[in-house]
Amino acid sequence: MPSTPLSPAQRAEAKVLAQAIRAAIDTEIDALACTLVGSDAAHLFGDNEFKLRALAHKIAAKAIEQHLAQKKMATKAPA
Repeated sequence: MPSTPLSPAQRAEAKVLAQAIRAAIDTEIDALACTLVGSDAAHLFGDNEFKLRALAHKIAAKAIEQHLAQKKMATKAPA
């Protein structure tokens, strides 16, 4: 998917969205860090890899949820 430069309004929207995403994924970031710190190099892959991947998917899902929530709030009710 080609990426075009964002307009100033879109950049501002992206900053607001980024902050909302950061707030929403705090728990997953902590779990990700704990999983990495609690794993030695020999056991980083396998079960831990799947745990990390599941957390990454949760992070992506929450990012999409935040984006959709902002879009829903930006929609005006029909007159």
